[in-house]
Parts: sequence; structure tokens; C-alpha cells
Amino acid sequence: MLLLADLAPGTAEDLLRRHGLILVRIADGASIPGSYWGEPEAGIIGATVYARPDTPVHSLLHEACHLIVAAPEKRAHIHTDASESQIEEDATCYLQIVLAEHLPGVGSPRLMEDMDAWGYTFRLGSTRAWFERDAEDARAWLSERGLLPLAREAGCG
Repeated sequence: MLLLADLAPGTAEDLLRRHGLILVRIADGASIPGSYWGEPEAGIIGATVYARPDTPVHSLLHEACHLIVAAPEKRAHIHTDASESQIEEDATCYLQIVLAEHLPGVGSPRLMEDMDAWGYTFRLGSTRAWFERDAEDARAWLSERGLLPLAREAGCG
């Protein structure tokens, strides 16, 4: 499983910054603010993503994408739990796979493997099968909100 510590310095910060987010790196062993799943999973509060060196990259991207898909007025009030619906959760998963392409050394195929290893579950059995053959609703939801073109314009999709 790829961890934040495996990424080149500054790459995660740069990606999040392009989407109006801040990454705060937490010291090894310290508590992660806003972590829904508990350490070492990433946490979110407002427009800030918190992660330690041992935070999985899929977790960092997933929590960041929850903030990206949230309306700005909602984002300001998010603390720990951001999802309001299954379609929003699916859109978050879809977008994290898209954004993984823009982290050197990660890419969508590797991120999907890590998602499966962590325990994400989809109707077709694997993250890749869902992404390639069953995610039309997530793609449409993101497109309707201008989030897929936004990802491309920011060099992220």
C-alpha cells in the first residue's frame, strides 16, 4: 500500500492546492484530526486534509475528494464526516482514481489495487471493474457539477 511517505516531497500539497485545499502533515505517531476511520487514515476539517507519513495515499485522496465535491458553503463546516449520499460517495471514489493519475509514482491502476486491498467494495467486485464498467452515475454527477473538467484544467484529469 502506497503511503504519503512514498510520495515525492510537495507533490501531494501541490495537487491539493490546485483544488483550494491545504495538506497538513502530522508527525509520526501523533493523532490525526478529523479522521473518520482513525489513524493512520487521513482526516478533514474545513478545507484542510490531515495526514501522517503512514497515511495511505488512497485515504489522503479520498478525503481530499470529499472536500472537492462539497459545495463551498458546505466545505467550511465539514469536520470528519463529509458524505451526504451514496452518489456523493461514489463521485468521491471516482474522482480520487482520476486524481491519482497526477501523483508521480501512483496512477489510477495502483490506487485501485490499494483501494481493493483496503476493503472498498463495489457491485462488480473490484474497484477497476466499477470504475470502467459501472460508474456512469458518478461520472455524470461530477460532470454536472463541472468537476471533471475542473480536474483536467488543473492538470488533474
